[in-house]
Parts: sequence; structure tokens; C-alpha cells
Amino acid sequence: MTQNTSSAKPASRRDFLAGAAVAAAGATLTSLAPNVHAAGSDILRIGLIGCGNRGTGAAEQALTADKNTKLVAMGDMFSDRLQSSLNQLKSNKGVCDRVEVKPDNCFLGFNAYKQVIPLVDVVLLTTPPHFRPMHFKAAVDAGKHIFAEKPVAVDAPGVRAVLAAAEEAKKKNLAVVAGLCWRYHHGMQATMKRLHEGMIGDITSLQCTYYTTTPWKREREAGWTDMEWQLRNWLFFTWLSGDFNVEQHVHSLDKMAWAMRDEYPISAVGCGGRQVRVEPVYGNIFDHHTVVYEYANGVKLFAACRQQPGCPPDVSDHIMGTKGICHIEASASPARGKVVTLPDGKVSKLLWQSVPARGKVPPDNMYQNEHDALFASIRSGKPINNGEWMAKSSLMAIMGRMATYTGQVIEWDKALNSKEDLTPSAYELGSLPVGPVARPGVTKFI
Repeated sequence: MTQNTSSAKPASRRDFLAGAAVAAAGATLTSLAPNVHAAGSDILRIGLIGCGNRGTGAAEQALTADKNTKLVAMGDMFSDRLQSSLNQLKSNKGVCDRVEVKPDNCFLGFNAYKQVIPLVDVVLLTTPPHFRPMHFKAAVDAGKHIFAEKPVAVDAPGVRAVLAAAEEAKKKNLAVVAGLCWRYHHGMQATMKRLHEGMIGDITSLQCTYYTTTPWKREREAGWTDMEWQLRNWLFFTWLSGDFNVEQHVHSLDKMAWAMRDEYPISAVGCGGRQVRVEPVYGNIFDHHTVVYEYANGVKLFAACRQQPGCPPDVSDHIMGTKGICHIEASASPARGKVVTLPDGKVSKLLWQSVPARGKVPPDNMYQNEHDALFASIRSGKPINNGEWMAKSSLMAIMGRMATYTGQVIEWDKALNSKEDLTPSAYELGSLPVGPVARPGVTKFI
């Protein structure tokens, strides 16, 4: 298979965030307007940008969600990743008949997104998070419906760019669905509905915990430049992932934002560090973070996450109210929320839970659900737009990282208006020294 590559040097992300246009190659909208699909009979052409495991899964789910779809274009930095993804999609009996990606529509390099976007109606953005604001704006500018994997930025300039583009998406009647998939988990939807109806009374405090191990890592291979190694090992570099408090723990933080009716905290303070994962393969991120967020009404959220092998896992959330406590057991099978009463300050009984006991219901696949919702909204002519809360939940996680990296109290407005830009000096497969590990009390807020 021959894949298209582009030798043109991509525009600086700093120029992009300052307002420079990021135009897709060809720079023309497709002839298929977003609202044409309301009747449900037209083929929706899908493009995948970012062909890792999550991107491949997203493509499978998108094709499963709507039978009148075709995957027609793919883009990635590296040929081996794109080919592996394409092979997996072609071997999936449920969707392989609609994988119609011609060799000329396989694009490589930093500019691949510019070549995929003009060819499709729906774009799946699943690259490392650093690139999300750039790709998101380009897709909105071109009038495309979007699935944007979480988080949608790694720094405040990126958040601001996504917020602005999401507003443009509304004006263009484009669908924007976030990869913050718990919002599409039916059990969590039922749980949050109960909370918002007042089942536990007024919320007095919240706690979320994401204790897990290292997901994966990529040792450096001979011949890889600094940039290639960091791109292939992207979880462990702050400029690419935002640190795991942003890349992973954002799921739990978003659930807490949801519980608070999408009100966001006014400040954050915390601590964190790098105790266990200190080898070069782990880049420059921390292996634990603990953050206390405070809301305008005085409610506090106690948030903690760690990626340290050999320690017991715990992915759960606890929302305390004047009438009861809601326990969200994210790692249970099936995941569920449950509410207990608190007469006289003591737990008395289980009042309600979002799903029956294990084995009584079919799996609640939130990854599939989000794509089902995306395509249904396109077909109905009433597109979903998750843009504002997906950007603000990403900022909530970034604000926590700012607090743990600097050791300072970080206020929401200061975080949103931060000038810290994690962009590398150039988008080139060459030299790129690893940035220093943050030192609380020494690292400055910018």
C-alpha cells in the first residue's frame, strides 16, 4: 500500500492559537451539507485522524453506530500504526464491508489531518491530546461533524481555542461529541438524574479516586529521533498528554463536574510527584497527584490519582449530601451508582442503585453509546454539541496539574487565562530534549 505523505512543514501551533488560519488541503467544504442527513438515507463518510488503539476502536464504534457509513480516509504520523489499524478494521466482520480506504486516502505526518478532513463528513479526532485544538478548529472550519477524544487540550491556550471553535460549531449546526464517555453510560445517566432530582439533598462534598497501574509504555528503539520516540510514547510527556491527571483522571473529574450541574471550581491546590516511575521511559510526568478543588459555595472536591504498579486499584467516586451519599463504582462490573440513606448520621440501607445485580442486564457500552448518540443526532438534524463542558472539564484537570506542578493555589480564571503554551519549538521528526520534571515550589505558574 502506498500512503500519501506531506513534506510541507506544518504551521506553528503558536501561530494557530494566535488566530492564524489552519486550512485543510483543498480548503473546500464537501458538497454534502450537515443537515442533508436528516432522512437517514445518505452515506456519511468517516475519516479517522490518529490510528492508535483508541482511534481504531472509535472507528469500529462509529461504523457500528450507523449502517449508512463508510470509512474513507485515515491519517497518522506513522505508516505502521496506520496499517495496523486498517488491517484490524478490515478483519472486523461487523464493519469490514464498509472500510473503503483507498491507498491514496491514507495520509502520514503532521499534516495528515489537513488531507483527511476535506474528504469526509464526520471526523474522529483520536491523536495525542496536544493536537486536539488544532484538529478540532480545522474540522469546524471545514464544516465537519466531530467526535473528539478526551481530553481536548493540554494547556489553557488549547482550551480557549476549543471553546471558540465549539461556539462556531453551534452556529454551523455541527455535531460535537466528546470522548468523556461516562456522560453516555446509561447507569451513570440514571445516577446523575437522581442526584439532580435531590435524592441526597444538597451536595456538601465530593471525592474521586483513580488509582491504577501504568497503562503501557514504549521503550526507545534505535533510529528513533527524540520527537518520534515522544510521539510513540506520548502518555509520559506533559506537552503531549497533559500528564495523566489530565489524560486519564479527567474522566473522574468530569463526573464530578456533571454532579455539580457543570459548575466548575473557583480554585485548586494540591501536591504530587514522581516516586516510582523515574526511568527515562516515563518521560517527565508525575506518578501521583492529589488535588483539593473548592467551589464558590464552599463545597470541596477531594481528587486523587496515581499510576503506581503493585498498589491496589480504586476507581470510584463518592458524593456526600445532606440526605445521603452516592457511591459511584466505576470499576465494578457492571459499573453502577448507588445511594444510601443517612438517618442520625449512620448508613442505614441501600436506597437505590442504577443497575441490578451483576449478570442481570446486558453490558452498558459507553464507548458505543457515545457514537450511537453522535450519529443519531446528525440524522435527526438536531446535532449534539458537548463543546463547552468537554473543554471546561479538560481545564479543570489542567488546573489540577498546574496546582500540583507549582505547589500554588490556582484560581479558575487564572488557569483559563494562563499563557503557558506546551507547544514544542518545531513539528519536526528531529531533536526535542525532554523538559524538566516539575518541582512544586520551584516551578512557576505562567
